[in-house]
Amino acid sequence: MLTTRGLLRWCGVAALLALGAGCHPFEVAQTLLPSSTYVGHPAIAYGDDPRQRLDVYLPTGKQGAATPVVVFFYGGSWQHGRREDYRFVGEALAAQGFVAVIPDYRVYPQVQFPVFVDDSAAAVAWTAAHAAQYGADPEHVFLMGHSAGAQIAALLALDRHYLANAGVAAGRVRGFIGLAGPYDFLPLTDPVLERVFGAPDNLALTQPINFVSGKAPPMLLLHGLADTTVLPRNSEHLAAAARAQGTRATLIEYPDYGHIGLVVRLAAPFRANSSVAADVATFIRQN
Repeated sequence: MLTTRGLLRWCGVAALLALGAGCHPFEVAQTLLPSSTYVGHPAIAYGDDPRQRLDVYLPTGKQGAATPVVVFFYGGSWQHGRREDYRFVGEALAAQGFVAVIPDYRVYPQVQFPVFVDDSAAAVAWTAAHAAQYGADPEHVFLMGHSAGAQIAALLALDRHYLANAGVAAGRVRGFIGLAGPYDFLPLTDPVLERVFGAPDNLALTQPINFVSGKAPPMLLLHGLADTTVLPRNSEHLAAAARAQGTRATLIEYPDYGHIGLVVRLAAPFRANSSVAADVATFIRQN
């Protein structure tokens, strides 16, 4: 079950990480963020709306022609979020030698489903069109997301019509990486989320698990077993459905990680004591 309160319950994560109570966890993640590991290109338009902007993070040093590019979609209950709060994710990916793209997208109440997915597809189309300009390989695009952003990324990876409508050729997406994503979250019991996703007759279209097929790209599904906001069964069910269709799906569950603690461990101050960043990098390099 998902609730707006649960998905937006950020405060207290700093206490979870033994960094003191009352801090926004992403502010903590930005603390001591290295500046030598990436070169940033901020606020690039991929559409006309002010929310249709993205940031690009390039690894320092020379990239090869086969450098993968990772498009990361943040969470926020499909209602909130700012790409600036996820510099730590861009840095984490660039530090591993990848080009990272982090877009904003329109959210509720400005839009409802599926407009935020359409925006995200447009950001992927921009990435495929401009990857070479930034030293990345447009044939090695990975989709990655956390929480609501993982649901969006999963729909892009699994329901081919979004990327096709945006002009992205089949086969461009080489893998999907989901962190604590809601992939199988019906029934809705939160009245706000009912408005976000609209008519009950369309709710099946909101569930990534309904679009798993043998043509899906490889998946890496990461989840914390201490997550009470998006339950681990979401990743477990998607992994099982993918494997049943012959799609390679790697499921990694971390015993002590909660919903926000999982993504925060990509940040430089926490990487030495966590395998999350290394698990993501290994998957990208293998695909």
